[in-house]
Amino acid sequence: MNSEIRNLEPKVLWNKFADLNAVPRPSKKEERVIAFMMEFGKRLGLETIKDEVGNVIIRKPPTAGMKDRKMIVMQSHLDMVHQKNADTTFDFDSQGIEMYIDGDWVKARGTTLGADNGLGVATIMAILESNTIEHPAIEALFTIDEETGMTGAMGLKGNVLKGDILLNLDTEEDDEIGVGCAGGIDVTAKRTYKEEDTPDGKKGYKIIVKGLQGGHSGMQIHEGLGNSNKILNRLLFEGFENFGLCINEIDGGSLRNAIPRESFAKVAIDTIHDEAFKFEMRQLSQVISNELKTMEPNLKVVISETELPNKVMELGVQEGLIKALYAAHNGVYRMSADIPELVETSNNIARVIVKDGSIKIGCLTRSSVETSKMDLANKLRATFELIGCEVEFSGSYPGWTPNMESSILKVMRELYVKLNNEEPHVAACHAGLECGILGANYPDMEMISFGPNIKGAHSPDERAQISSVKKYWKFVLEILKNIPKK
Repeated sequence: MNSEIRNLEPKVLWNKFADLNAVPRPSKKEERVIAFMMEFGKRLGLETIKDEVGNVIIRKPPTAGMKDRKMIVMQSHLDMVHQKNADTTFDFDSQGIEMYIDGDWVKARGTTLGADNGLGVATIMAILESNTIEHPAIEALFTIDEETGMTGAMGLKGNVLKGDILLNLDTEEDDEIGVGCAGGIDVTAKRTYKEEDTPDGKKGYKIIVKGLQGGHSGMQIHEGLGNSNKILNRLLFEGFENFGLCINEIDGGSLRNAIPRESFAKVAIDTIHDEAFKFEMRQLSQVISNELKTMEPNLKVVISETELPNKVMELGVQEGLIKALYAAHNGVYRMSADIPELVETSNNIARVIVKDGSIKIGCLTRSSVETSKMDLANKLRATFELIGCEVEFSGSYPGWTPNMESSILKVMRELYVKLNNEEPHVAACHAGLECGILGANYPDMEMISFGPNIKGAHSPDERAQISSVKKYWKFVLEILKNIPKK
């Protein structure tokens, strides 16, 4: 129950998180959470404004003795990824997240938790509301639409913020101090095709790939997780090559920044090959399960008879589609030559929709190197244009170049060692943080990113570690007291 969450320590933070999670806040539909934040700031008697794109900015003066410190911007995003298990009944547009405690973790019942980036938002709210926490002058920046385009950060004007240091609270490892991030670009391939009458002598089947973990398509792209779109296409390729498989419909994946967990297809098979098809699909499914058994122990491939579809794709387009999806790069493309263990460039084949004469394939390509990002994007473009698709690049955003000499990094490194008796992991991450975009309009602002342990972000397995939140909160309070002088 959410009441259990309110009794966790630090209560000031968890209570604000529970308040926030009661407000539906999907990307592109942030009206309610914007109103919630506006009311919160005004109720505290603080200067509260909403800019022209919907970002909320709340300003709080410094506490006694802190006027000589640099002004800070504390920043988190208001929106959250909305994902749920297929067997979970939940309306993200009207319901608050249902949380519960499992050992040292806070989880949600069958849905994403919203810890990304709700714990950051809750942290800032707790500090704004407090009369006892020592801090310099604060500009609290709550951006919108981080998860589906970063349009809030992109729309923020260059003369709005006055702060010298930005603390981004959107990192998901509590021993990490983020100093850089990847940029990204959406690659979308589309084309139409003619639907043909299903040939005689066919039998209908539905193929479902499910039970995958899913997860963040940047932070977890190197983990070897299964991509349901690629697995399904492997099955379709085999069925087409050997058994006259014809596609009626494909629906795979969901969000651009989530590794696909579930995909399905409706197909028609030559009746004469019925038994051989089922046997071969079982064999191939077992092969794939064995390949992925370490990371995806719950992978299931379900092949069931269904009503024979009336229409299927024209054969030439179908062959091109299956081969293009097989050839299209998914996963890590290049590791960084400069930063150990950092993924430099990757792609997530996030969404595949084939239905009613239309094909749409959506990818999110990420890289900390702009030229490498465009190299992979062009590789995907070439792959899909070869089968007659029109390919669009959109939503491009820059990465964040590390500044290893910043004053706030020095302060935070020393504080982390003092509090934890070990060195923090100072690193760039393979995810899209808003720092890169904000830095374009505020090039002189020092930026840093950190946060508590959050696992499984962008999936219904998302969870936040209770002990880590305590550790993170102590770190936040010490940082606020030790912001450099002007």
